[in-house]
Amino acid sequence: MATKLLLEHINVPGIETYEVYRSKGGYRAVEKALKTMSPDDVMEEVKKSGLRGRGGAGFPTGMKWSFLDRKSNNPRYLVCNADESEPGTFKDRYLMEKNPHILIEGLIVSSYSLGSNSTYIYIRGEYKWIVGILEKAIAEAKNAGFLGKNILGSGFDLEIYVNNGGGAYICGEETALIESLEGKRGNPRIKPPFPAISGLYNCPTVVNNVETLATVTPIINMGGDEYAKLGIGKSTGTKLISACGHLNRPGVYEIDLGLPVDEFLNSDEYCGGIRKGHELKAVIAGGSSVPILPAELFMRNAAGEARLMSYESLSDGGFATGTMLGSGGFIAMDETTCIVHNTWTLARFYHHESCGQCSPCREGTGWMEKVLHRLEFGHGHMHDIDLLVEIASKIEGNTICPLGDAAAWPVAAAIRHFRDEFEYHVTHASLVKDSRKAHLPNYKTVTV
Repeated sequence: MATKLLLEHINVPGIETYEVYRSKGGYRAVEKALKTMSPDDVMEEVKKSGLRGRGGAGFPTGMKWSFLDRKSNNPRYLVCNADESEPGTFKDRYLMEKNPHILIEGLIVSSYSLGSNSTYIYIRGEYKWIVGILEKAIAEAKNAGFLGKNILGSGFDLEIYVNNGGGAYICGEETALIESLEGKRGNPRIKPPFPAISGLYNCPTVVNNVETLATVTPIINMGGDEYAKLGIGKSTGTKLISACGHLNRPGVYEIDLGLPVDEFLNSDEYCGGIRKGHELKAVIAGGSSVPILPAELFMRNAAGEARLMSYESLSDGGFATGTMLGSGGFIAMDETTCIVHNTWTLARFYHHESCGQCSPCREGTGWMEKVLHRLEFGHGHMHDIDLLVEIASKIEGNTICPLGDAAAWPVAAAIRHFRDEFEYHVTHASLVKDSRKAHLPNYKTVTV
């Protein structure tokens, strides 16, 4: 049975209200932290927990907090990254919508540790209805004395503000988010300086993901050492997974890190297997930006060893046979999936969402979309396949922010593992063209 920390009370009627959340032990972490712990004590518990960023990068949270410039005379800020725009990822939305107070509690404790008196939630532009849910929870917490001046007589002051973004994927990158929060175009900043030194309004700033900050609540309640006992190795604790695609039971699941991938896929407690009459073909394990892998690389090997839902196990083998846990956007595809079409769809997204600041990304994502369109609709050539690999290699590692890598990796991995499908689109161009035209009434030939 999986451990439930963030989703333990998710189905309790009224859990989104202060009264019900409080009756289930809510805000005990705030009381414990502000009454019995120093800010450094809270940070130490987060370090002990081994908590890693749940937004995709997987960087140790306590270490990130320790980088904050505490010698500066400027104000310090905590910013919650709720700009959940990665295709295939929706677990932060679920948490904020169903149980907003666990996030608010995590923000209060984290702000206390970091010395932030003004904390911001930057939420994805398309999540407008959640703004009201969060603001209601913030008002309830303030009325109960957990926000405002001199919280619980501790001398600590805190206000939390919600900022609705404009719907730009690039603002999921922390410095682009900060630029947008300041009212400017959401272009990533050149680093250094890093936000911990010069972030929001050129002040020391920590940016963490929704799930990361919400997890601070159970860590303080149970203690960092106890939390670290969950999971496996350096992948400690639990993780929210957004499971979608050709599954019998898509949804948001909380797993102990280290759960075998095949168990997550097939267990009735989780995804319940691939839809009836079909079989698994490929998986994108951590959101659209991570490398796609064929089904056989997720199955147990001849010795019965399983691939695990952990940062280390999924990346084992590097880009040859590995991928990343990322944001936990788990997309399962059965044998009816056209990998070329899927890759083209992702390339369209990344081209559209590029801020255009870096020429490799601005130009490269456009060329990848055009060449993939040509292959998808039966106008491609064999050399186009290698051209795509070359373009991806020119983008990767040559941009200010990770969006370039996020655009390049899916294309390179799809060709690496499913090259035969790309070649089929060339050798059977007439069949491909006819089938695509049948599903695209406004079909137009694009010449590159």
